[in-house]
Amino acid sequence: MQQALRISTNRRHLIMEDGEPFFWMGDTAWNILQLRREDVEFYLRTRAEQGFTVILCVILVEDLDKGNVYSKRPLRRNEEGQYDPSLPNLAEEGEYGYWDHVDYIVNKAAEYGLYVGLLPAWGDKFNHLWGLGPEILKPGNATAYGEWLGNRYRDQPNIIWVLGGDRTVSNRRHYAVIHNMAEALRQESGGAQLITFHPNGEYSSSLYWHEEDWLDFNMLQSSHYRLHHPNDEMIASDYLREPAKPVLDAEPCYEDHPIGFKPENGWFDDKDVRHAAYWALFAGAFGHTYGHHSVWSFTEEPTDYFIMSWKVALARPGAQQMAHIKRLMISRPMLVRVPDQTLLAANPPGAGRQRACRGADYAFIYTPNGLPIDCQLGRISGSTVIASWFNPRSGETVPAGSFANTGQRRFVPPSCGRRDDWVLILDAAQQR
Repeated sequence: MQQALRISTNRRHLIMEDGEPFFWMGDTAWNILQLRREDVEFYLRTRAEQGFTVILCVILVEDLDKGNVYSKRPLRRNEEGQYDPSLPNLAEEGEYGYWDHVDYIVNKAAEYGLYVGLLPAWGDKFNHLWGLGPEILKPGNATAYGEWLGNRYRDQPNIIWVLGGDRTVSNRRHYAVIHNMAEALRQESGGAQLITFHPNGEYSSSLYWHEEDWLDFNMLQSSHYRLHHPNDEMIASDYLREPAKPVLDAEPCYEDHPIGFKPENGWFDDKDVRHAAYWALFAGAFGHTYGHHSVWSFTEEPTDYFIMSWKVALARPGAQQMAHIKRLMISRPMLVRVPDQTLLAANPPGAGRQRACRGADYAFIYTPNGLPIDCQLGRISGSTVIASWFNPRSGETVPAGSFANTGQRRFVPPSCGRRDDWVLILDAAQQR
């Protein structure tokens, strides 16, 4: 059985109940309820084999009339004829019922060692800026819904509650809906499951909720609007907030997503998703979430906007390269790692901006385009450092020599170019 997750003592990372560090390598599977069970298992097995540790999905999806793939609907209607979150539809609770199917996904994920970032409802259910709506979540029924969910899933250690759902919180009613649901979940689950908030594009949960006790860690969505969105700066800003809370980018640019939502702009590729991941992680994120445009939507038939089927998309290069990121990040002590730009004596601007982090006896520096790294040595322990180059595309490591751990030194990567990103690894000699 999986262990519940906790916040580390230094409040920068997630750990398991036994104190071991947990690395969040997430994937967005928002619409997984539209998959039949054999496809659910195929998806979960594939992502587990690829090294993912968290999947993100939504309980109340946009089209409530459609229901899940078995045409079972989640809610009953109230006296006004509106779907009501305080009235879960248990009349169809037999095999393949809506809630039975949610249970299946959560339990099957646990079998594959995966945690589930579970959204109680998509954001159009409390703030209908776009999407199908309607706004069925009110402060009162949000409390009832949170209590019911918290009670039903209180014994599922692989659940992380993710409130919000890609919409702004812009009035008191919105605030009350989210706050009431969070408090109800926390109370009914006995605090056994972590809670966070998924914001709208280019924002962080910290804008609304940072000082709330129920918000265990901050989640940002750097989104799909532009190339080289400075998600590292967003992470760095949240990292400095008080009280300290872990932070990650839960929705950066998706692979094969139209740039700025317009196909005429082209599509984000594997380099773009790698770039976002290393920037965020080296700026202080405790993990990262990958996404593919055809996977979150579980597209069956390609279109001009969703350009491949989800089963083909599972094997895209960016998804495969997330395993390299994970392997690097867990290869050195995680809980003591901190962002540290003082490792850089100089730094290119813009898309070539380099990001650095370190532990006591190691350092990682990311150069997005293979530009030389002007390093300020002496920031980790030891009189000598052993340098190597880590290739984010292949996961291979190339030796780069040993050097006195003092002064400034320029390290030139093995190659350069838009797709030629590299990570410089420095290890204290006595630790190798």
